[in-house]
Parts: sequence; structure tokens; C-alpha cells
Amino acid sequence: MLAGLAGLALSRAARAAGPLRIVAAENMYGDIAAQISGGLARVTSILKNPNEDPHMFSASPSVARELAAADVVIVNGADYDPWMAPLLAASAAPGRVVINVAALLGRKPGDNPHLWYDPAAAPALIARLVAVLAAKDAANASVYQRNGAGLLAALAPVYARVAALRAKYAGTPVSATEPVFGLMARALGLVMRNQDFQRAVMNGTEPAPSDVGAFEDDLRLRRVRVLFYNAQVTDDLTASLLALARRSGVPVVGVSETEPAGVNYQAWLASGLDAADKALGG
Repeated sequence: MLAGLAGLALSRAARAAGPLRIVAAENMYGDIAAQISGGLARVTSILKNPNEDPHMFSASPSVARELAAADVVIVNGADYDPWMAPLLAASAAPGRVVINVAALLGRKPGDNPHLWYDPAAAPALIARLVAVLAAKDAANASVYQRNGAGLLAALAPVYARVAALRAKYAGTPVSATEPVFGLMARALGLVMRNQDFQRAVMNGTEPAPSDVGAFEDDLRLRRVRVLFYNAQVTDDLTASLLALARRSGVPVVGVSETEPAGVNYQAWLASGLDAADKALGG
């Protein structure tokens, strides 16, 4: 018994002496954490495969081990990553801070959960994460604060682009196979059609025949300027809508729920805005 307690004490001491450990449920939040920590923390992202359907994710025992050792955990919330709650409950860790992005934004289950496309999300997360890291590692507080300010500065041109595109395209009708890009579309002032269809697909239910017919009419009659689709998750219905859009001359833009490898968060958002601008302008 004494040996076991001594071993646990040594384990905790070794952990305290090492770098902070941050676990992000989604890799765009892990990227933000890595940019802020600047190499002073060990950052692990759970959802990071752009070819994987996030809604079909099943956590492995290694995820539970990562969470048990984490000092900071970042979750999306709003029922996007519900598998995190039981994992966190099963691996209680004194002093661990859980940052829920949905809670920072005042969002709840039932709201669009693809929060990383909301221009309000990153500034809210950056402010909270800087404060948490500075409190946990006061010796490096100035580093976290400087890196947080630098990331906000890097995002400023992206948000300026959002404002410019809104001035250019506000009121333009568009559609989507899922509401992945919905929060950014709203920020751009676009009028999103076929939302009942999108919610059904996102929730894994069959869209009503009337909703499918209305969607097809929008494409066939070119009532929408662009069709956004989830490039990570396609099925026969999505493929048929994409084919109909192309036959009808409606540009299609693929978006993803996972940040691609080799780019950072700000570049990922910028590339999505570039694709939307090209399609809307065409």
C-alpha cells in the first residue's frame, strides 16, 4: 500500500515537473493550443484524420490515458463530441481544466455545433486558454500572452476578409448538404436554404421526401448560387445532389470538419473563404 502511494506521488511530481499537457477533442483547437503554447506544452488532438467521419468516432483506451494525464482539455461541446463527457468522468484528474468552446459562446445542444467556422470562436478560446495556461505556468505567462496576441493578429486579415465578402455577397441564396459551413455562411450574410434537409443529414436521419424535392428544385432551377458539401462524409444522396448541381451549373464547394494536415487554423479558414469567393463570384 505504502509503495503504491509512493509511486503515485512520484508520478504526480514527475508530471508537475514536465511540460503542461493539453488534449483537444478536435485538431483545429489543438492547433490553436499549439500556437499559443509555442512548444512549452505537449498538445494532443484526438480527432485529426480528415478522411474520418467525426460522427462515427469511437475513442480508444489511449484517449482515456491521455485525458487522465491532461492539465487542460478542450472540447467543442454542443453535443458535437458527446463521447468526451464519459471519458472525462471516468478519468478524474484534480486540477484539470476543461474548456468548452460552446459554453464560451453561449451555445447549447441543438445549435449548429460546427463552432470553429464561427468568427467569434477563436478569439473566445484564445482569451480563455491564455488565462488558463498563464495561471498554471506563471513563469511563462508572458509567452502565452504574447503568442495569443500574435494569433489574434494573424486572424485579423481573415476576419477582415469575412467583412469584405459580407459586403459583397450578403443576401445571396446558397445551400448545403450539411450545416458544416453554416456559421461562416451566416457571418458572410448568405441566405442558407434547405436547412431541414441539412439537419436531418447531420443527425443521421432520412430527409423528408418533400425536403429532398425542394433541394433538387433549388439546384435544377438555379435558385442558389453555390452548393456547399461536407467533403469528409458523402453518400449516394449527397453524390446525386452534387451531380445535379454540376449539371445545372451551380458551383460546388467542399468543406471539412477536420483541419487538414500541413496548414494552420488561420490558413484553413482563409482557404475556405477563397473557395467561397471564387464560387460566389462565378
